[in-house]
Amino acid sequence: MPEKRPFVRLPTDVTPVNYGLCLKPDLIDFTFEGKMEALVEVTQSTNQIVMNCADIDIITASFCPQGAEEINATGFNYQNEDEKVTLSFPSALQKGSGTLKIDFVGELNDKMKGFYRSKYTTAAGEVRYAAVTQFEATDARRAFPCWDEPAIKATFDISLIVPKDRVALSNMNVIDRKPYPEDENLLEVKFATTPIMSTYLVAFVIGEYDFVESQSSDGVTVRVYTPVGKAEQGKFALEVATKTLPFYKDYFNVPYPLPKIDLIAIADFAAGAMENWGLVTYRETALLIDPKNSCSSSRQWVALVVGHELAHQWFGNLVTMEWWTHLWLNEGFASWIEYLCVDHCFPEYDIWTQFVSADYTRALDLDALDSSHPIEVNVGHPSEVDEIFDAISYSKGASVIRMLHNYIGDEDFRKGMHAYLVKFQHKNAATEDLWECLEQASGKPIAAVMSSWTKQMGFPIIVVDQEQQGEDRVVKISQKKFCASGPHTESTDGECPNWMVPVSICSSEDPTCSKLKVLLDRPETSITVSGVGPDQWIKVNPGTVGFYRIQYSSSMLASLLPGIRDLSLQPVDRLGLQNDLFSLARAGMISTVEVLKLMEAFVNEPNYTVWSDLSCNLGVLSCLLSHTDFHEEIQAFIRELFTPIGQKLGWDSKPGEGHLDALLRGLVLGKLGKAGHKATLEEARRRFKDHVDGKLVLPADLRSPVYLTVLKHGDSATLETMLKLHKHADMQEEKNRIERVLGAISAPDLIQKVLTFALSEDVRPQDTVSVIGGVAGSSRQGRKAAWKFVKDNWEELYNRYQGGFLISRLIKLTVDGFAIDKMATEIKSFFESHPAPSAERTVEQCCENILLNAAWLKRDADDIHHYLLQRKSGPSV
Repeated sequence: MPEKRPFVRLPTDVTPVNYGLCLKPDLIDFTFEGKMEALVEVTQSTNQIVMNCADIDIITASFCPQGAEEINATGFNYQNEDEKVTLSFPSALQKGSGTLKIDFVGELNDKMKGFYRSKYTTAAGEVRYAAVTQFEATDARRAFPCWDEPAIKATFDISLIVPKDRVALSNMNVIDRKPYPEDENLLEVKFATTPIMSTYLVAFVIGEYDFVESQSSDGVTVRVYTPVGKAEQGKFALEVATKTLPFYKDYFNVPYPLPKIDLIAIADFAAGAMENWGLVTYRETALLIDPKNSCSSSRQWVALVVGHELAHQWFGNLVTMEWWTHLWLNEGFASWIEYLCVDHCFPEYDIWTQFVSADYTRALDLDALDSSHPIEVNVGHPSEVDEIFDAISYSKGASVIRMLHNYIGDEDFRKGMHAYLVKFQHKNAATEDLWECLEQASGKPIAAVMSSWTKQMGFPIIVVDQEQQGEDRVVKISQKKFCASGPHTESTDGECPNWMVPVSICSSEDPTCSKLKVLLDRPETSITVSGVGPDQWIKVNPGTVGFYRIQYSSSMLASLLPGIRDLSLQPVDRLGLQNDLFSLARAGMISTVEVLKLMEAFVNEPNYTVWSDLSCNLGVLSCLLSHTDFHEEIQAFIRELFTPIGQKLGWDSKPGEGHLDALLRGLVLGKLGKAGHKATLEEARRRFKDHVDGKLVLPADLRSPVYLTVLKHGDSATLETMLKLHKHADMQEEKNRIERVLGAISAPDLIQKVLTFALSEDVRPQDTVSVIGGVAGSSRQGRKAAWKFVKDNWEELYNRYQGGFLISRLIKLTVDGFAIDKMATEIKSFFESHPAPSAERTVEQCCENILLNAAWLKRDADDIHHYLLQRKSGPSV
């Protein structure tokens, strides 16, 4: 690892109280002019002011002490490497307040960060640009010189000088619009003063938009801004937002602090969305829903993202982390409560079961690697912040908060949250501050329990055995660190990490309810569960809430398996059992054949999320076995497993079906189609033809599976048709849908064509990553071609995404599926000669995954092959 750059935070001898800011963007030359008048406090006399500043040229700067003469700065010294500027003054600035005035110019860049330009096409087909912002983590300094650290809060008075036919938005409501004296085509738009806030949450947008508007029951004006002519597509998000604001107000017992909130869809946007206070920015696909052309999973995604960003208005914006080290608290918390909120708005989504599949298991997989990191990472230089916008901060963060909420109980949890928000409102807090408030509310040792989960990386595997004593069951549980590479051997210094693990146990008498809860705070213990007869089973971790894996003794496991077949175990526990066993097989602690046998027990499974998780793991296995000569045998296994549920569901939705049936149908048909199930392929081709000919449009929920199926088994004509559909698609969602499946095409020359398309003008820069990822994830040839393509086009790709987390995502999607030791070496050496600092950890994790895959293949391939053949040759007796 290269030496970390030394990093010092800004000096505190001068601090801002209020920024008066006026910006005038030029949407033709892509530059902007800015004037700043900041009210500042000099706390100790100094003859220089150090601020953050990047890609900005300062023209003049002066300081005017209250009631005294203006002093002009005599020099601007830019430290570009550290994104700082030092303004020097001829004499010392004395203690007290004064006004810092700076005139400057900057550029509207095309890098999706800072104050940037976003390209869109008008209904008439004309290409235009909007000017938009993305400041988190450290890019406000690209729009104006500032103290760009989350703890240096101030108020903001913002004015924008804009063409009079454009919409201008900022964090606060407009208080004045007047013609700009020097140009009659321009308006000066002035916004109300913001509350005290951090720079990374400031936002402004100048462009052409329509909107829909409503009021929440507590009187907040909510607007959703959409591309012109698409106001209708903002209605779903508007409904979610107006329901969500009162829900949070009630949950936190603190009102939403601003008079309005705007949610806006931005054409070019690197993240999913950004929680700027009062003006939340989104990718189009995370906000816009068209009743006819949006699928169920898109609606769910929009609901979750809206819930996530609105939670931040309290948790993050009103109370802000002291430094980026505590980012996980912001993101983990919002990633947990978004589910609570969606569960409140849409109970029929069964969203908590989906949480386990989407966040919890994903975090467990990443956190079992040696190259994982603790939830809480000491961040020095801001360039290290991008690295921790990952599944550990978000998904593990959310999972341990879910476990904490369960351990404390909802009532005390809310009490503690309320105390925390009230105590630190308009200020900054650290992780420990939250633990203290929750500890006071609950009387439980929160800080001690939680630091074992946030300060050390990884998690335990709980090993369980039992014996019957009369009418009681004595359960022996022990913990050790779970490693993806197999049983954890004590490290050289004899250190064996321990966690404080909330463990609950249920029995077959009532699988939904815990019979017993204990806190396992040592390596092992025995507990007696009374009133469990010899013919009853018991299960650890009901609800799959505790962040750990479980290894049962073989007799305990055998007693649980009928609970999968007869569905007496809860869906989330059927999912968790299967997922644990799959990861034990991957780690070499049991044979993969055991898991294949378990998967066959899911033949009566009705639950979407359980199938979804099963399908994911089969995808991992299928990818692994694409490196063998019996890849077709695993496809046959997949076809056989999914055929009964496929037949039961059929192609067309039946009256009375809901959200989850739609998701399940899409999942099952896609799985069968991809695996080459004959009847599914024929039907998909027939419906695709009708769709293209305009005879019968495919329902949105069937488009992904049909597109995937026809492409996987298609030729150049199929690809041409898909690219045509892409070109004519009006919705970004449909474009993305197509982009994600294009990689399924099999012929090598067509794979090249898709890769070239990924970098073309037809794909938005943030979506290139999913096109390349789709190629890599579809087949062995695709994986090789995508990796070669990334290497060949590295300059351009790196230039496009440098420093952002999209570069990490690109690398992960491209190389994670390899299973040959020498690929790990090749990848490592490529990134040694082509460094990508914000993706260093990702590269390490990918190389580790490749070595794990290779070991898994060596260990289990023959057994799997043998098992699949023996199944084919006839039913085993």
